[in-house]
Amino acid sequence: MITGGCLCGAVRWRTASDAKLVHHCHCNICRHWTGAAFATLAWFPRDSIIWNGLAAGFRASPIAVRTHCAVCGTPLSLAYDARDDIALTVGSMDDPASVRPSHHYGVESRLWWADFDDGLPEKATKERW
Repeated sequence: MITGGCLCGAVRWRTASDAKLVHHCHCNICRHWTGAAFATLAWFPRDSIIWNGLAAGFRASPIAVRTHCAVCGTPLSLAYDARDDIALTVGSMDDPASVRPSHHYGVESRLWWADFDDGLPEKATKERW
C-alpha cells in the first residue's frame, strides 16, 4: 500500500497499485505548481486512488487538471484529460523513498543548477500551448 497526503492532513490518499512510471518534471508549469525547481511525479491507474478529504482542482492548462489541498496548498495530483492514469506528487507520499525515478521530463526548461548527472534518460516536453 502506498499512502500520502497534504501537510495539514486534511487530504489523504492511498493506493494498492505500484507506480507505473516515476519521473522528475522540469517543465515551467510543474515548477510554478510546486514552487520548486522541478516536480517528481509517480503515475498510477486513476481508479486505484482512494481519496479521503477533498482536493481542490484547477485547470492549469487546456489538457490537464491539477489538485492541491484547499487548506494548506500542498500540490497533490496531475491528471491529463485524455489519459486514464493520474500522477501523484512524490513529495506528498508518506514514504517517498519507496519509488525511484526513471527519467527527467521537460528538460528544455530545466534550471542549469538542477542537473544531477544521475545518468537518467532525458525527454523534452511534448505538449505545447
